[in-house]
Amino acid sequence: MSTTATMPGPKGPDMRSGAIAPADFMVIADLVRARSGIVLGLDKAYLVESRLEQIVRKRRYAGLAEIAARLRAHPNSPLAEAIIEALTTNETLFFRDTRPFEHLRRRLLALDAACPPTQPLRIWSAAASSGQESYSIAMTALEAGLGARPLQILGTDISAEQINRARLGLYSEFEVQRGLSPEHLARHFCKTDLGWRINDPARRLVEFRTWNLMDDLRPLGTFDLVFCRNVLIYFDIQTKRKVLDAIWERLAPGGLLYLGGSETTFGVSDRFVPCRGIHQVYSAVTL
Repeated sequence: MSTTATMPGPKGPDMRSGAIAPADFMVIADLVRARSGIVLGLDKAYLVESRLEQIVRKRRYAGLAEIAARLRAHPNSPLAEAIIEALTTNETLFFRDTRPFEHLRRRLLALDAACPPTQPLRIWSAAASSGQESYSIAMTALEAGLGARPLQILGTDISAEQINRARLGLYSEFEVQRGLSPEHLARHFCKTDLGWRINDPARRLVEFRTWNLMDDLRPLGTFDLVFCRNVLIYFDIQTKRKVLDAIWERLAPGGLLYLGGSETTFGVSDRFVPCRGIHQVYSAVTL
C-alpha cells in the first residue's frame, strides 16, 4: 500500500487539504467497478486518495477533483487505464498458502497418468500479478516430473505493468524470500546483477497475457485447472457469480478451481462443489 505524502515545493497540489468529495469518489468507484469488478465503498476513500496521489503529481493536476472532472468528460481516456492500474491490488508471493500447491502436484500426477502423453495439460493463473503464482505452478510441475509432457500455463492480469514484470521473471531479494525455500531458489533461479531470474525450464512453461476477468474469456481456450485466488474477495456477489460462471465455461470436464483461503463458491454458484479433504479446491459440476 502506498501512503499519502505532501507534494514538494510551494506550488504543488496539497493532498492534505481535504478528503475527496463523495460525488468525485463515486465517479472513480463506478469506473473501477465497471472496468475491473472491484467494489470500493466510501470507507476506502483514503486508499483511493493515497493510490492516486502519484497520478496527481505526475500529471500536475490540482487534485482528485480534477481527476473526477476529467473522467466525467472522457471516461475512456488513458487516465482511466492509469487509475485502474493504480487501484488494482498486486499483493502476491511464491507458493502462497502452500497446501494448494501440494494438492496441485498430486492432481498433475493423476492427470499425467490419465491423459494421452501427447495431450497438453492447460492451467490458467488468473490475476497473476507479477508472476509468482504462475511460476510456482511451473516449478511444481517440473518437480512432479512432468517436464516431458506438453504443459501450457497461462498467467493473466488486468495490469499491463504487472504482466510486463512477470514476463521478465526477475525478482528482488525480498520477493524471493517470500515463499521460496532455499531448495526452490537454488534449483529454479539464478542470481544476476539485477536480482534473481527464473531459469528457462520454468520460464518456457508460462505465457503471460494482459486480460480482464470482466471481458469475454472464450478466446483463452479451455483449461484443466484454474487458479483464481484472492480475487473474488474484491467483488460483490453479482460479479462473483458472473466470474465463476465464466470460469466454469472454460474448464474441461472434471476440471478444478483453486480459490483463496477466505473465498468460497457456496451461496454464489451451483456450478462448483468443494473437493473432499482439501480446502480452497472446487470441482466443476457437469450440468
